[in-house]
This record gives sequence, structure tokens and C-alpha cells, in this order.
Amino acid sequence: MTLLLAFSAAYSQEDTRTTGEFQTIFGNRSGKVEHGGYMALTTAYSQVAGTDAFAVGGRAGWLIDHHVTLGLAGQGFVNSIYNDEYNFPPNFNGDPVSGLYLVGGYGGFFIEPIIAPRFPVHLAIPILIGGGGAAWNYTTWYDMGWEHDPDYYTYDPYDYDGFFVVEPGLEIELNLVKFLRASVGVTYRYVTDLQLEGTPKDAMNGFTGNFSLKFGKF
Repeated sequence: MTLLLAFSAAYSQEDTRTTGEFQTIFGNRSGKVEHGGYMALTTAYSQVAGTDAFAVGGRAGWLIDHHVTLGLAGQGFVNSIYNDEYNFPPNFNGDPVSGLYLVGGYGGFFIEPIIAPRFPVHLAIPILIGGGGAAWNYTTWYDMGWEHDPDYYTYDPYDYDGFFVVEPGLEIELNLVKFLRASVGVTYRYVTDLQLEGTPKDAMNGFTGNFSLKFGKF
């Protein structure tokens, strides 16, 4: 909230100095609010439960007067980690169960104030509020015999839990061309306590580095 108030004050102050007119939060000098929007593809890296985790996701937003975006965002992640708390029985063929992966995803509503969007390099402050889930998955190899070819793996959830998430961030945006922006940034993910066996309650809390390509009308 403090960031939003500071942003609004700076924006209004800038226009007042140049025109001498009273300005609103949204609306250019003609009083007309301009609308746009974008869709984005995002890749990210963080650590979950102390292990490297890679994520992919996306955003879709309504851009109001070049300075604020409202929309939806989400991403999914996967990492590979061994957890001693789980003792898997063999599958129905008697084959051992192997592999243990902490996977999950989250999404929700986001608001993104943008500072000085007409400059080729500028700042954005995305804030995501939503929910998601995480699960321990295991892999099983099935030997179906000569009459079933080929053999195959399955990926099955063993334990899972839901959570609430708040993720504020700071990004540097580059106006590449009129319809395309690229951004690099960092966010901090805060998640309510996880209730997963052998997993720290704050396993998903932490910083994330991300890269995005944004396509749309800016």
C-alpha cells in the first residue's frame, strides 16, 4: 500500500509540474484514460526445501493508462529431492518404487504498478496474492511383460497440501519494440505453513529470480 501511494503521488506530481493542472491517478492530460493489456511467458529459478527448483508460468493483465496492470498470474515448479520420511512399498509387480519429486503450483490475482513506462528502461512492482498446492510425487516402473510393449513409468502423488501465497517483487522492464517488453526481476514468495510429512513448514518461502517476455498493447 505504501508503494502504491508513493507511486501515485510521484505520477501526479510529475504531470502537475509540466501542466500546472490538477491531476488524477489515472488519466492523461486530455482526461481520457487509455487502456491496453499484455500476456507474458515467465521462467523462474528458486530453491524449495533447500533444493534447486525451476518454474514456468504466465500472466495476463489489463493495463490502465500505461501505469497500472491488473490481472491473473500463475506458475508451476518441480524439483528432485530424496525424503527419508517416506517408505514406499513395491508396486503390484514387486518392482521397487523410485524417484521422489516435490512439485506444485500457485496462482491468483496480481497488481503491477509501473514507474516511468515511457522510458526504454523502467521499473515494475508486481504483487501476486492467491493460492496453490504442493505434493510429493513418486515414480514407478511397470514391467508389463512381453504382451505389453513398451514398459512405462507413472508419476503418482503420495502426499499433498494447499496453501495461501503472497509474492511481491521488483522488475526491470525493457521496451524492446512497441508490442514487446522483456523483464528481469526478483520476487519473495511467502507461503502459509505446509503440512507435508518430512518437509519444513516454510519450505517454499524464499526469493525467486525470473525472466519474462510480455506481448501486448502498452
